[in-house]
Amino acid sequence: MTNNAQRPFGRLLTAMVTPFGADGAVDADGAARLAAYLVDEQRNDALVVNGTTGESPTTTDAEKEAVIRAVVEAVGDRAQVVAGVGTFSTHHTVELARSAEKAGAHGLLVVSPYYNKPPQAGLVKHFTMVADAVDLPVLLYDIPHRTGVAISTETMVNLAGHPRIVGVKDAKGDLAAASWVMRRAEFAYYSGDDAATLPLLSIGGVGVVGTSTHFTGAATKDLIEAYGRGDVTEARRLHLALLPLYTGIFRTQGTILVKAGLAARGLPAGSVRPPLVDATEAELAQLRIDCADAGLPL
Repeated sequence: MTNNAQRPFGRLLTAMVTPFGADGAVDADGAARLAAYLVDEQRNDALVVNGTTGESPTTTDAEKEAVIRAVVEAVGDRAQVVAGVGTFSTHHTVELARSAEKAGAHGLLVVSPYYNKPPQAGLVKHFTMVADAVDLPVLLYDIPHRTGVAISTETMVNLAGHPRIVGVKDAKGDLAAASWVMRRAEFAYYSGDDAATLPLLSIGGVGVVGTSTHFTGAATKDLIEAYGRGDVTEARRLHLALLPLYTGIFRTQGTILVKAGLAARGLPAGSVRPPLVDATEAELAQLRIDCADAGLPL
């Protein structure tokens, strides 16, 4: 997979946090400023809003729409905006998909229905109904340690045949399974685990949907571009250099540490919503150590 047509959302995407104001409400202006920083300074090709990192479980449908509109207005002329719309209800997911399309999103991220653990036939029906309801490209999200069910190889190949299902954010951590899908179908694989970006590129992946990329984005873009031009030595050097932050951002729930780090840099973030809790002083201190180890001090 080497041509632009096979990178439907570019190479570097960040799953953006949702900034909240002092009153706990969504900070739409802050979302616009953060989006501009991620595109202009961290070199993102696209942003994912309203994903888990964006605290989608605790934002309302109206808040989700407001975030999409703010980010599209801020960066939609120079980066794609991919809206997370996945829920454990197919009908609700379809409603969110249609709302995101009307709000100006360029694509959708649809996670496997979580908690209710549908069979593979249910996954096919769910993703197909969502993709049939809109005219936007759809990126699946395979993260079984959160959802309770993995998208099987056969199901992935089946769904790859849908004209609007263009790829997957892969957080399954199974390179052999990903390889089998890529052997049988033209499907864009984005790493859903920052530290797995280089390994996935090595078997045909196209990029990453990252979390640490709030801070590592520009360097991660360098890594991806180095690999793309055949400079594996430089790609490996960057992978090893950034590893402390690729993994350190997940010492606790990623949103918590991203928001703490953004606040330390004076960027829009705000608190997290319950049941998440803000980073402790000790966690922020460790984040500073991890950032410094990665050559990107807060």
